[in-house]
Amino acid sequence: MTFNSLAFLIFFPTVTLLYFLLPNRFRWMLLLVASYYFYMSWNPSLVFLILFTTVVSYGAALLLEKTESKKLRKACLIITLCACLGVLFFFKYFNFLSSTVTGLLRLFRLPVKDHLLDLILPVGISFYTFQTLSYVIDVYRGTIPAERHFGYYALFVSFFPQLVAGPIERPQNLLPQLKAEHRFDQDNFRIGIKIMLAGFFKKVVIADQFAAYVVQIYSHPETATAPAIIIATVMFTFQVYCDFSGYTDIAVGCARIMGIRLMQNFNLPYMSRSIHEFWQRWHISLTSWFQDYVFYPLAMNKKLSRFARKLGKKTGNRQIGTMLPQCVALFITFLLSGLWHGAAWTFVLWGAIHGAYQVIERLTDKRRKALRQKLHIPEESKLLACWQVFIVFWLGVFALIFFRANSVSDLGILLKNLFTNWRFLGTFDLLGLDEVGVLTCLVSLLAMSLIDRMLVQGWPTRRLAENGGTLLRTELAAYLVMTIAVAWLMLLAGDGAAAFIYFQF
Repeated sequence: MTFNSLAFLIFFPTVTLLYFLLPNRFRWMLLLVASYYFYMSWNPSLVFLILFTTVVSYGAALLLEKTESKKLRKACLIITLCACLGVLFFFKYFNFLSSTVTGLLRLFRLPVKDHLLDLILPVGISFYTFQTLSYVIDVYRGTIPAERHFGYYALFVSFFPQLVAGPIERPQNLLPQLKAEHRFDQDNFRIGIKIMLAGFFKKVVIADQFAAYVVQIYSHPETATAPAIIIATVMFTFQVYCDFSGYTDIAVGCARIMGIRLMQNFNLPYMSRSIHEFWQRWHISLTSWFQDYVFYPLAMNKKLSRFARKLGKKTGNRQIGTMLPQCVALFITFLLSGLWHGAAWTFVLWGAIHGAYQVIERLTDKRRKALRQKLHIPEESKLLACWQVFIVFWLGVFALIFFRANSVSDLGILLKNLFTNWRFLGTFDLLGLDEVGVLTCLVSLLAMSLIDRMLVQGWPTRRLAENGGTLLRTELAAYLVMTIAVAWLMLLAGDGAAAFIYFQF
Protein backbone atom coordinates (compact mmCIF):
# COMPACT_ATOMS: atom_id res chain seq x y z
CA MET A 1 0.00 0.00 0.00
CA THR A 2 1.31 3.42 -0.92
CA PHE A 3 0.00 6.90 -0.16
CA ASN A 4 -0.93 7.44 -3.82
CA SER A 5 -3.16 4.38 -4.05
CA LEU A 6 -6.87 3.76 -3.86
CA ALA A 7 -6.34 1.41 -0.90
CA PHE A 8 -4.86 4.24 1.17
CA LEU A 9 -7.89 6.44 0.40
CA ILE A 10 -9.93 3.86 2.29
CA PHE A 11 -7.34 2.89 4.91
CA PHE A 12 -6.44 6.33 6.29
CA PRO A 13 -9.96 7.78 6.84
CA THR A 14 -11.01 4.50 8.47
CA VAL A 15 -8.04 4.48 10.86
CA THR A 16 -8.49 8.18 11.67
CA LEU A 17 -12.21 7.78 12.39
CA LEU A 18 -11.59 4.81 14.70
CA TYR A 19 -8.71 6.66 16.35
CA PHE A 20 -10.94 9.50 17.53
CA LEU A 21 -13.85 7.19 18.45
CA LEU A 22 -11.78 4.92 20.68
CA PRO A 23 -10.81 5.82 24.28
CA ASN A 24 -7.23 7.05 24.57
CA ARG A 25 -5.99 3.89 26.35
CA PHE A 26 -6.84 1.76 23.28
CA ARG A 27 -5.55 4.07 20.59
CA TRP A 28 -1.97 2.80 20.63
CA MET A 29 -3.30 -0.70 19.91
CA LEU A 30 -5.26 0.56 16.91
CA LEU A 31 -2.29 2.48 15.50
CA LEU A 32 0.08 -0.44 16.08
CA VAL A 33 -2.22 -2.91 14.30
CA ALA A 34 -2.84 -0.40 11.51
CA SER A 35 0.89 0.27 11.13
CA TYR A 36 1.76 -3.41 10.89
CA TYR A 37 -1.09 -3.97 8.45
CA PHE A 38 0.19 -1.04 6.37
CA TYR A 39 3.68 -2.58 6.32
CA MET A 40 2.48 -6.15 5.69
CA SER A 41 0.30 -5.06 2.77
CA TRP A 42 3.53 -4.76 0.78
CA ASN A 43 5.08 -8.10 1.78
CA PRO A 44 3.70 -10.00 4.82
CA SER A 45 6.65 -12.39 5.03
CA LEU A 46 9.13 -9.61 5.86
CA VAL A 47 7.29 -8.32 8.92
CA PHE A 48 9.64 -10.39 11.11
CA LEU A 49 12.49 -8.00 10.21
CA ILE A 50 10.91 -4.93 11.75
CA LEU A 51 9.72 -7.07 14.69
CA PHE A 52 13.25 -8.42 15.24
CA THR A 53 14.80 -4.94 15.13
CA THR A 54 12.14 -3.65 17.52
CA VAL A 55 12.57 -6.46 20.07
CA VAL A 56 16.39 -6.29 20.02
CA SER A 57 16.55 -2.49 20.45
CA TYR A 58 13.82 -2.51 23.12
CA GLY A 59 15.58 -5.16 25.20
CA ALA A 60 19.00 -3.57 24.74
CA ALA A 61 17.75 -0.20 25.99
CA LEU A 62 16.30 -1.76 29.15
CA LEU A 63 19.55 -3.61 29.80
CA LEU A 64 21.60 -0.45 29.22
CA GLU A 65 19.55 1.42 31.79
CA LYS A 66 19.78 -1.31 34.43
CA THR A 67 23.53 -1.97 34.37
CA GLU A 68 26.22 0.46 35.53
CA SER A 69 29.18 -1.53 34.23
CA LYS A 70 30.85 0.44 31.44
CA LYS A 71 32.17 -2.70 29.77
CA LEU A 72 28.78 -4.42 29.82
CA ARG A 73 27.04 -1.28 28.55
CA LYS A 74 29.53 -0.91 25.72
CA ALA A 75 29.25 -4.60 24.82
CA CYS A 76 25.46 -4.33 24.82
CA LEU A 77 25.57 -1.32 22.52
CA ILE A 78 27.99 -3.00 20.10
CA ILE A 79 25.91 -6.20 19.97
CA THR A 80 22.74 -4.17 19.31
CA LEU A 81 24.41 -2.14 16.55
CA CYS A 82 25.76 -5.31 14.95
CA ALA A 83 22.36 -7.03 15.12
CA CYS A 84 20.34 -4.15 13.66
CA LEU A 85 22.94 -3.09 11.11
CA GLY A 86 23.57 -6.76 10.29
CA VAL A 87 19.97 -7.17 9.10
CA LEU A 88 20.27 -3.98 7.05
CA PHE A 89 23.60 -5.08 5.59
CA PHE A 90 22.41 -8.56 4.67
CA PHE A 91 19.32 -7.48 2.78
CA LYS A 92 20.66 -4.26 1.28
CA TYR A 93 24.41 -4.66 0.83
CA PHE A 94 25.30 -8.37 0.67
CA ASN A 95 24.96 -8.67 -3.11
CA PHE A 96 26.72 -5.32 -3.60
CA LEU A 97 29.71 -6.41 -1.50
CA SER A 98 29.77 -9.86 -3.08
CA SER A 99 29.78 -8.49 -6.64
CA THR A 100 32.43 -5.91 -5.73
CA VAL A 101 34.77 -8.53 -4.24
CA THR A 102 34.15 -10.86 -7.21
CA GLY A 103 34.94 -8.07 -9.64
CA LEU A 104 38.20 -7.24 -7.86
CA LEU A 105 39.30 -10.89 -7.87
CA ARG A 106 38.56 -11.16 -11.57
CA LEU A 107 40.82 -8.19 -12.23
CA PHE A 108 43.66 -10.43 -11.02
CA ARG A 109 42.42 -13.18 -13.38
CA LEU A 110 41.22 -15.40 -10.55
CA PRO A 111 38.45 -17.84 -11.57
CA VAL A 112 35.62 -17.01 -9.19
CA LYS A 113 31.88 -17.50 -9.52
CA ASP A 114 29.18 -15.01 -8.67
CA HIS A 115 27.72 -15.44 -5.19
CA LEU A 116 24.46 -13.50 -5.34
CA LEU A 117 21.33 -14.15 -3.30
CA ASP A 118 17.77 -13.66 -4.48
CA LEU A 119 16.88 -11.04 -1.88
CA ILE A 120 13.97 -8.62 -1.71
CA LEU A 121 14.88 -5.24 -0.24
CA PRO A 122 12.29 -4.57 2.51
CA VAL A 123 10.71 -1.14 2.14
CA GLY A 124 11.64 1.34 4.84
CA ILE A 125 14.40 -0.80 6.34
CA SER A 126 16.97 2.02 6.15
CA PHE A 127 14.58 4.38 7.91
CA TYR A 128 13.30 2.27 10.80
CA THR A 129 16.78 0.82 11.41
CA PHE A 130 18.21 4.32 11.88
CA GLN A 131 15.27 5.25 14.09
CA THR A 132 15.88 2.30 16.43
CA LEU A 133 19.64 2.98 16.47
CA SER A 134 19.15 6.59 17.52
CA TYR A 135 16.93 5.37 20.37
CA VAL A 136 19.49 2.84 21.67
CA ILE A 137 22.41 5.27 21.31
CA ASP A 138 20.51 8.01 23.16
CA VAL A 139 19.69 5.61 26.01
CA TYR A 140 23.36 4.58 26.12
CA ARG A 141 24.42 8.23 26.30
CA GLY A 142 21.87 8.90 29.05
CA THR A 143 20.03 11.47 26.92
CA ILE A 144 16.66 9.73 27.30
CA PRO A 145 15.25 7.01 29.58
CA ALA A 146 14.40 3.59 28.18
CA GLU A 147 10.76 3.08 27.20
CA ARG A 148 9.22 0.32 29.33
CA HIS A 149 5.93 -0.05 27.47
CA PHE A 150 6.71 -2.38 24.56
CA GLY A 151 3.51 -1.44 22.71
CA TYR A 152 4.32 2.27 22.61
CA TYR A 153 7.91 1.55 21.59
CA ALA A 154 6.79 -0.80 18.81
CA LEU A 155 4.44 1.94 17.62
CA PHE A 156 7.30 4.47 17.68
CA VAL A 157 9.28 2.21 15.32
CA SER A 158 6.37 1.36 13.01
CA PHE A 159 4.11 4.47 13.03
CA PHE A 160 2.63 4.12 9.54
CA PRO A 161 2.76 7.73 8.21
CA GLN A 162 6.57 7.87 8.47
CA LEU A 163 7.40 4.17 8.51
CA VAL A 164 8.44 3.69 4.89
CA ALA A 165 10.38 6.85 4.02
CA GLY A 166 10.63 9.01 7.11
CA PRO A 167 11.13 11.55 8.44
CA ILE A 168 13.49 9.68 10.79
CA GLU A 169 11.96 10.67 14.10
CA ARG A 170 13.76 10.97 17.43
CA PRO A 171 12.17 9.20 20.42
CA GLN A 172 12.03 12.36 22.53
CA ASN A 173 9.79 13.97 19.90
CA LEU A 174 7.49 11.13 18.80
CA LEU A 175 7.07 8.88 21.86
CA PRO A 176 5.47 11.50 24.15
CA GLN A 177 3.04 12.45 21.37
CA LEU A 178 2.00 8.84 20.85
CA LYS A 179 1.16 8.60 24.55
CA ALA A 180 -0.67 11.92 24.79
CA GLU A 181 -4.43 12.17 24.38
CA HIS A 182 -5.41 13.98 21.18
CA ARG A 183 -8.89 15.29 20.53
CA PHE A 184 -10.22 16.09 17.10
CA ASP A 185 -9.18 19.63 16.26
CA GLN A 186 -10.51 21.57 13.27
CA ASP A 187 -7.28 23.52 12.86
CA ASN A 188 -5.19 20.34 12.85
CA PHE A 189 -7.59 18.80 10.33
CA ARG A 190 -7.49 21.85 8.05
CA ILE A 191 -3.70 22.18 8.22
CA GLY A 192 -3.18 18.43 7.81
CA ILE A 193 -5.41 18.27 4.72
CA LYS A 194 -3.62 21.26 3.19
CA ILE A 195 -0.20 19.67 3.73
CA MET A 196 -1.41 16.32 2.36
CA LEU A 197 -2.88 17.96 -0.75
CA ALA A 198 0.40 19.77 -1.36
CA GLY A 199 2.23 16.45 -1.08
CA PHE A 200 -0.11 14.71 -3.51
CA PHE A 201 0.26 17.60 -5.93
CA LYS A 202 4.04 17.44 -5.84
CA LYS A 203 4.10 13.66 -6.22
CA VAL A 204 1.35 13.03 -8.78
CA VAL A 205 1.36 16.21 -10.84
CA ILE A 206 5.09 17.04 -10.87
CA ALA A 207 7.28 14.06 -9.89
CA ASP A 208 5.41 11.44 -11.93
CA GLN A 209 5.15 13.81 -14.89
CA PHE A 210 8.89 14.60 -14.91
CA ALA A 211 9.82 10.94 -14.40
CA ALA A 212 8.42 10.05 -17.83
CA TYR A 213 10.89 12.45 -19.49
CA VAL A 214 13.89 11.65 -17.30
CA VAL A 215 13.71 7.92 -17.97
CA GLN A 216 13.95 8.53 -21.72
CA ILE A 217 17.53 9.80 -21.30
CA TYR A 218 18.82 7.69 -18.43
CA SER A 219 17.50 4.45 -19.92
CA HIS A 220 19.28 5.14 -23.23
CA PRO A 221 22.52 6.96 -22.30
CA GLU A 222 24.28 6.00 -25.54
CA THR A 223 21.88 8.14 -27.63
CA ALA A 224 21.76 11.07 -25.17
CA THR A 225 23.21 14.43 -26.15
CA ALA A 226 24.67 16.97 -23.71
CA PRO A 227 21.63 19.32 -23.84
CA ALA A 228 19.28 16.36 -23.32
CA ILE A 229 21.33 15.14 -20.33
CA ILE A 230 21.31 18.62 -18.78
CA ILE A 231 17.55 19.10 -19.22
CA ALA A 232 16.79 15.56 -18.01
CA THR A 233 18.99 16.01 -14.92
CA VAL A 234 17.41 19.36 -14.08
CA MET A 235 14.02 17.67 -14.37
CA PHE A 236 15.24 14.83 -12.16
CA THR A 237 16.39 17.44 -9.63
CA PHE A 238 12.79 18.57 -9.27
CA GLN A 239 11.42 15.04 -9.65
CA VAL A 240 13.38 13.62 -6.71
CA TYR A 241 12.57 16.68 -4.60
CA CYS A 242 8.85 16.61 -5.34
CA ASP A 243 8.71 12.83 -4.93
CA PHE A 244 10.45 12.75 -1.56
CA SER A 245 9.15 16.01 -0.10
CA GLY A 246 5.71 15.03 -1.42
CA TYR A 247 5.88 11.79 0.58
CA THR A 248 7.02 13.73 3.65
CA ASP A 249 4.19 16.26 3.27
CA ILE A 250 1.63 13.45 3.11
CA ALA A 251 3.19 11.78 6.16
CA VAL A 252 3.27 15.04 8.13
CA GLY A 253 -0.31 15.86 7.08
CA CYS A 254 -1.62 12.40 8.09
CA ALA A 255 -0.01 12.65 11.51
CA ARG A 256 -1.15 16.27 11.98
CA ILE A 257 -4.81 15.30 11.46
CA MET A 258 -4.39 12.90 14.40
CA GLY A 259 -2.77 15.68 16.44
CA ILE A 260 0.80 14.37 16.08
CA ARG A 261 3.49 16.70 14.75
CA LEU A 262 6.35 15.13 12.82
CA MET A 263 9.54 17.06 12.24
CA GLN A 264 10.09 19.24 9.19
CA ASN A 265 12.15 17.38 6.58
CA PHE A 266 12.53 19.99 3.81
CA ASN A 267 12.87 23.76 3.90
CA LEU A 268 13.18 25.24 0.38
CA PRO A 269 16.51 23.45 -0.30
CA TYR A 270 16.97 24.90 -3.79
CA MET A 271 17.17 28.38 -2.26
CA SER A 272 20.39 27.49 -0.42
CA ARG A 273 23.40 29.77 -0.74
CA SER A 274 25.97 27.09 0.16
CA ILE A 275 26.30 23.31 0.05
CA HIS A 276 26.35 23.28 3.85
CA GLU A 277 23.06 25.23 3.91
CA PHE A 278 21.59 22.87 1.31
CA TRP A 279 22.13 19.92 3.63
CA GLN A 280 20.56 21.88 6.48
CA ARG A 281 17.44 22.20 4.32
CA TRP A 282 17.36 18.84 2.47
CA HIS A 283 16.26 15.61 4.18
CA ILE A 284 16.75 17.35 7.52
CA SER A 285 16.01 14.27 9.62
CA LEU A 286 18.72 12.20 7.89
CA THR A 287 21.25 15.06 7.90
CA SER A 288 20.76 15.64 11.62
CA TRP A 289 21.02 11.86 12.24
CA PHE A 290 24.38 11.61 10.48
CA GLN A 291 25.53 14.80 12.17
CA ASP A 292 24.75 13.54 15.69
CA TYR A 293 25.79 9.89 15.35
CA VAL A 294 28.54 9.92 12.71
CA PHE A 295 30.06 13.36 12.10
CA TYR A 296 30.45 14.57 15.69
CA PRO A 297 31.93 11.30 17.03
CA LEU A 298 34.42 11.24 14.12
CA ALA A 299 35.30 14.94 14.34
CA MET A 300 35.92 14.66 18.10
CA ASN A 301 37.85 11.40 17.87
CA LYS A 302 40.86 11.73 20.17
CA LYS A 303 43.28 9.73 17.98
CA LEU A 304 42.42 11.71 14.86
CA SER A 305 42.67 15.02 16.74
CA ARG A 306 46.04 14.03 18.19
CA PHE A 307 47.36 13.06 14.75
CA ALA A 308 46.09 16.36 13.27
CA ARG A 309 47.82 18.42 15.97
CA LYS A 310 51.12 16.62 15.41
CA LEU A 311 50.83 17.12 11.66
CA GLY A 312 50.05 20.80 12.23
CA LYS A 313 53.20 21.26 14.32
CA LYS A 314 55.38 19.50 11.75
CA THR A 315 54.06 21.55 8.85
CA GLY A 316 53.86 24.79 10.81
CA ASN A 317 50.17 25.13 9.95
CA ARG A 318 48.06 25.23 13.11
CA GLN A 319 44.81 25.20 11.15
CA ILE A 320 45.45 21.56 10.24
CA GLY A 321 44.89 20.64 13.88
CA THR A 322 41.29 21.87 13.74
CA MET A 323 40.40 21.54 10.07
CA LEU A 324 41.72 18.04 9.33
CA PRO A 325 39.44 16.14 11.77
CA GLN A 326 36.41 18.10 10.54
CA CYS A 327 37.22 17.56 6.86
CA VAL A 328 37.91 13.84 7.32
CA ALA A 329 34.70 13.45 9.33
CA LEU A 330 32.72 15.36 6.69
CA PHE A 331 34.01 13.26 3.82
CA ILE A 332 33.44 9.94 5.60
CA THR A 333 29.96 11.04 6.67
CA PHE A 334 28.94 11.82 3.11
CA LEU A 335 30.46 8.60 1.80
CA LEU A 336 28.27 6.71 4.27
CA SER A 337 25.30 8.89 3.36
CA GLY A 338 25.78 7.96 -0.29
CA LEU A 339 25.98 4.27 0.62
CA TRP A 340 22.84 4.63 2.75
CA HIS A 341 20.94 5.83 -0.32
CA GLY A 342 21.71 2.72 -2.33
CA ALA A 343 23.91 -0.35 -2.72
CA ALA A 344 25.73 0.83 -5.84
CA TRP A 345 28.96 2.64 -6.62
CA THR A 346 26.99 5.43 -8.29
CA PHE A 347 25.52 6.38 -4.90
CA VAL A 348 28.93 6.16 -3.23
CA LEU A 349 30.39 8.48 -5.88
CA TRP A 350 27.49 10.87 -5.40
CA GLY A 351 28.19 10.94 -1.67
CA ALA A 352 31.92 11.46 -2.34
CA ILE A 353 31.16 14.44 -4.59
CA HIS A 354 29.04 16.10 -1.92
CA GLY A 355 31.71 15.31 0.65
CA ALA A 356 34.30 16.98 -1.58
CA TYR A 357 31.97 19.97 -2.03
CA GLN A 358 31.69 20.36 1.74
CA VAL A 359 35.43 20.03 2.34
CA ILE A 360 36.35 22.53 -0.40
CA GLU A 361 33.68 24.94 0.83
CA ARG A 362 34.99 24.77 4.38
CA LEU A 363 38.65 25.15 3.37
CA THR A 364 37.96 28.15 1.14
CA ASP A 365 35.47 29.91 3.41
CA LYS A 366 37.86 32.56 4.77
CA ARG A 367 39.36 33.29 1.37
CA ARG A 368 35.95 33.76 -0.22
CA LYS A 369 34.90 36.11 2.57
CA ALA A 370 38.14 38.08 2.17
CA LEU A 371 37.57 38.35 -1.57
CA ARG A 372 34.05 39.68 -1.06
CA GLN A 373 35.35 42.28 1.39
CA LYS A 374 38.05 43.29 -1.07
CA LEU A 375 35.45 43.73 -3.80
CA HIS A 376 33.14 45.56 -1.35
CA ILE A 377 30.30 43.07 -1.81
CA PRO A 378 28.05 43.06 1.28
CA GLU A 379 26.86 39.68 2.58
CA GLU A 380 23.23 40.78 2.31
CA SER A 381 23.58 41.66 -1.38
CA LYS A 382 20.69 40.21 -3.40
CA LEU A 383 22.91 39.84 -6.44
CA LEU A 384 25.41 37.82 -4.40
CA ALA A 385 22.58 35.68 -3.00
CA CYS A 386 21.25 34.94 -6.50
CA TRP A 387 24.75 34.01 -7.71
CA GLN A 388 25.32 31.69 -4.74
CA VAL A 389 21.93 30.00 -5.18
CA PHE A 390 22.69 29.56 -8.89
CA ILE A 391 26.10 27.94 -8.22
CA VAL A 392 24.79 25.63 -5.47
CA PHE A 393 21.89 24.51 -7.65
CA TRP A 394 24.11 23.56 -10.59
CA LEU A 395 26.64 21.82 -8.38
CA GLY A 396 23.76 19.73 -7.08
CA VAL A 397 22.50 19.04 -10.60
CA PHE A 398 25.92 17.75 -11.69
CA ALA A 399 26.15 15.43 -8.68
CA LEU A 400 22.69 14.03 -9.44
CA ILE A 401 23.98 12.60 -12.72
CA PHE A 402 25.92 10.12 -10.55
CA PHE A 403 22.85 9.55 -8.34
CA ARG A 404 20.45 8.85 -11.22
CA ALA A 405 22.72 6.76 -13.48
CA ASN A 406 21.61 3.13 -13.59
CA SER A 407 25.18 1.80 -13.42
CA VAL A 408 28.82 2.88 -13.45
CA SER A 409 29.07 1.98 -17.15
CA ASP A 410 26.01 4.12 -17.92
CA LEU A 411 27.55 6.90 -15.86
CA GLY A 412 30.71 6.79 -17.99
CA ILE A 413 28.66 7.08 -21.18
CA LEU A 414 26.61 9.97 -19.79
CA LEU A 415 29.70 11.92 -18.69
CA LYS A 416 31.40 11.32 -22.03
CA ASN A 417 28.35 12.57 -23.95
CA LEU A 418 27.96 15.49 -21.57
CA PHE A 419 31.39 16.86 -22.46
CA THR A 420 31.57 15.84 -26.13
CA ASN A 421 28.13 15.51 -27.75
CA TRP A 422 26.79 19.06 -27.94
CA ARG A 423 24.18 18.45 -30.64
CA PHE A 424 21.10 20.59 -30.00
CA LEU A 425 18.93 19.33 -32.86
CA GLY A 426 16.38 16.78 -31.69
CA THR A 427 16.87 17.39 -27.96
CA PHE A 428 13.15 17.55 -27.15
CA ASP A 429 12.50 14.47 -29.30
CA LEU A 430 14.99 12.49 -27.20
CA LEU A 431 13.12 13.55 -24.07
CA GLY A 432 9.71 12.91 -25.60
CA LEU A 433 8.77 16.54 -24.94
CA ASP A 434 6.47 18.65 -27.08
CA GLU A 435 5.29 22.26 -26.72
CA VAL A 436 2.41 21.30 -24.44
CA GLY A 437 4.76 19.24 -22.28
CA VAL A 438 7.18 22.13 -21.88
CA LEU A 439 4.37 24.50 -20.91
CA THR A 440 2.93 21.97 -18.44
CA CYS A 441 6.33 21.47 -16.80
CA LEU A 442 6.90 25.21 -16.40
CA VAL A 443 3.42 25.79 -14.94
CA SER A 444 3.92 22.83 -12.58
CA LEU A 445 7.22 24.27 -11.30
CA LEU A 446 5.58 27.64 -10.72
CA ALA A 447 2.78 25.96 -8.77
CA MET A 448 5.36 23.97 -6.76
CA SER A 449 7.19 27.17 -5.83
CA LEU A 450 3.98 28.80 -4.59
CA ILE A 451 2.90 25.71 -2.67
CA ASP A 452 6.28 25.34 -0.96
CA ARG A 453 6.26 28.96 0.15
CA MET A 454 2.72 28.56 1.47
CA LEU A 455 3.82 25.55 3.53
CA VAL A 456 7.11 26.93 4.84
CA GLN A 457 6.36 30.65 5.16
CA GLY A 458 2.58 30.78 5.36
CA TRP A 459 2.51 32.91 2.20
CA PRO A 460 0.31 33.97 0.49
CA THR A 461 -2.47 32.42 2.66
CA ARG A 462 -1.61 34.53 5.71
CA ARG A 463 -1.32 37.72 3.68
CA LEU A 464 -4.61 37.03 1.89
CA ALA A 465 -6.38 36.51 5.20
CA GLU A 466 -4.97 39.75 6.61
CA ASN A 467 -6.23 41.66 3.59
CA GLY A 468 -9.67 40.11 3.63
CA GLY A 469 -8.88 37.73 0.78
CA THR A 470 -10.91 34.80 2.10
CA LEU A 471 -12.68 34.28 -1.20
CA LEU A 472 -9.44 34.22 -3.19
CA ARG A 473 -7.89 31.81 -0.67
CA THR A 474 -10.90 29.50 -1.03
CA GLU A 475 -10.63 29.63 -4.81
CA LEU A 476 -6.93 28.74 -4.70
CA ALA A 477 -7.67 25.75 -2.46
CA ALA A 478 -10.52 24.65 -4.72
CA TYR A 479 -8.34 24.79 -7.82
CA LEU A 480 -5.63 22.82 -6.04
CA VAL A 481 -8.10 20.13 -4.97
CA MET A 482 -9.56 19.85 -8.47
CA THR A 483 -6.12 19.64 -10.06
CA ILE A 484 -5.07 16.85 -7.72
CA ALA A 485 -8.37 14.98 -8.11
CA VAL A 486 -8.22 15.06 -11.91
CA ALA A 487 -4.52 14.11 -12.03
CA TRP A 488 -4.99 11.30 -9.53
CA LEU A 489 -8.04 9.87 -11.30
CA MET A 490 -6.16 9.93 -14.61
CA LEU A 491 -3.23 8.16 -12.96
CA LEU A 492 -5.35 5.44 -11.37
CA ALA A 493 -7.26 4.95 -14.60
CA GLY A 494 -4.01 4.47 -16.50
CA ASP A 495 -0.99 2.41 -15.53
CA GLY A 496 -1.49 2.66 -11.79
CA ALA A 497 0.21 4.67 -9.05
CA ALA A 498 3.95 5.13 -9.35
CA ALA A 499 6.03 4.11 -6.34
CA PHE A 500 7.90 6.74 -4.35
CA ILE A 501 11.63 6.93 -5.20
CA TYR A 502 12.81 6.64 -1.60
CA PHE A 503 10.94 3.37 -1.07
CA GLN A 504 13.98 1.63 -2.56
CA PHE A 505 16.34 3.19 -0.01
